[in-house]
Amino acid sequence: MSHSRWNLLPPVTDQQMVSDSGFPPLLVQLLYNRGISRPEDFKSFLASDESLLSDPYLLTGMEKGISRVNQALLSGETIGIYGDFDADGITATAVLVQGLSFIGGKAVPYIPHRQTEGHGLTTAVLNRLYEQGVGLVITVDCGVTDVAEVEKAMKMGLDIIITDHHNPLDEVPEAIAVIDPKLEGSAYPFTQLAGVGVAFKLLQALYRNLGKEELLEKVIDLVAIGTIADMSPPLAENRYLIIEGLKQMNANPRLGIRELMNQTRLEAGSLDADSISWVIGPCLNAAGRLADGLTGYNLLITESPQEAQELAVWLAKTNRERQRLTTATLARAREQVITRGLPPLLLTADKEYPMGIAGLVASRLTEEFYHPAVVIHTADKISHASCRSIPEFNIIAALTKFSHLFSRYGGHAAAAGFTLPTRNLPQLEEELSQLVAEELEGVELHPHLNIDALVTLPELGGDTYETTQLLAPFGIGNPVPIFLSKGVEVLERRTMGNTGEHLRMKLRQGGTVWDGVAFRLANHTAEASSRLDIVYNLEIDNWGGKKQLRLNILDFKSSS
Repeated sequence: MSHSRWNLLPPVTDQQMVSDSGFPPLLVQLLYNRGISRPEDFKSFLASDESLLSDPYLLTGMEKGISRVNQALLSGETIGIYGDFDADGITATAVLVQGLSFIGGKAVPYIPHRQTEGHGLTTAVLNRLYEQGVGLVITVDCGVTDVAEVEKAMKMGLDIIITDHHNPLDEVPEAIAVIDPKLEGSAYPFTQLAGVGVAFKLLQALYRNLGKEELLEKVIDLVAIGTIADMSPPLAENRYLIIEGLKQMNANPRLGIRELMNQTRLEAGSLDADSISWVIGPCLNAAGRLADGLTGYNLLITESPQEAQELAVWLAKTNRERQRLTTATLARAREQVITRGLPPLLLTADKEYPMGIAGLVASRLTEEFYHPAVVIHTADKISHASCRSIPEFNIIAALTKFSHLFSRYGGHAAAAGFTLPTRNLPQLEEELSQLVAEELEGVELHPHLNIDALVTLPELGGDTYETTQLLAPFGIGNPVPIFLSKGVEVLERRTMGNTGEHLRMKLRQGGTVWDGVAFRLANHTAEASSRLDIVYNLEIDNWGGKKQLRLNILDFKSSS
């Protein structure tokens, strides 16, 4: 692992504003670094109340969509909710099925199978829903790029409402309504809703018309799970949705979540965003990765204690198997890309790669080597791929240039996927690799660390940690605050972990002594002099049941 590029963010220059705000200067700096620069916005961000919610009718297509849903409700029409197999799609499906049932609607879920159907709408499924008496299909977390499928469905008499959060293509499906904050010309002020967030906005608009907005609290836990699991930025209304959902789960978790907490040893009342990111979300995702995403959906909506326990046991077990497969597949993929000399594009293909974990492996490769990565499950006729990228290379823009080679593709700048005839794979590999090499030529490829403030270790005392936690929950767009301290004296230094790849340090500055850990940085031990400049964040160490504040060191360099 190489050193990162350090980027110390500029300090707030308007000291009068800092003084008049009534907030600690460090907190103002942290808010400013996250794009919250007006004192009038400080309180709403920190309060995270309903003022963060935007009007759902600002979303293009909402009025037409609500009109058609009301028509279905009044006539007793069966509504199909067509979701996706990841945690975002599963929770979004549950939000609309449950949300419509609360007002007398008849809704049936459909979660596609990752291996046999893939992401997005398929004509065969839409035909089957129509034959079963479904007159209206509402998509969640999918549909905005499925132009041909929507056209065929509408022609046979099946109405489609699309709710999605992915980037649309140049051509938008001609559905009854397309509701997506990323649509060109959209007046909606926040574009980073998860798929479950867009589904929630549809429900919010529907309930508002009926004067029943209080019912939204019954599904807000699902919105929080999907938003966190999909790594949507915890900013603006996402922040409100996450915090309110976590409150509900801690106060009164739904049956399935309570059982999953029991199986994974999560402590009741202490769920936070990390609990969802590292435990709940992966368990729900494991169903869609290795088997059937409908299992995760059933866990979320079940009212049977026995079924909840059985499903939670199965999901926890399946997630452990997912972890095992990820480790084994990553080792194989890593060997492939290293053998090739770490080219600008880390492309690895194998028929033994499990399709459901290709994205996880691509993420790990990109994280470790800081290159765009494409992991492909190959088969005789059709191959499936997951892609992950770095800020210096827009992967979806690159794939668009080769759209003629794909059966289907989609995603965004940092993550994407595609399906293509296997015969097209050699051409894609050659031309995409060449494009990546050209665009990244001369670019110094190192991850960068945006540093919030330059401080000394003695300044970290008092309520500094509590101040940083006022910004939680953290995620993309609202990272855990990062600090830089220079000229720190190293009192002790030793390796830790089974492989000795981590470092444990005892550090001193100005008479203050701190413990610190540097994960995966033991390979830089030779560079560790007696005085270091360190980049880190603050964290609670729970080792041995004893809580202690320590430095989580992200990078270090010799002060000399």
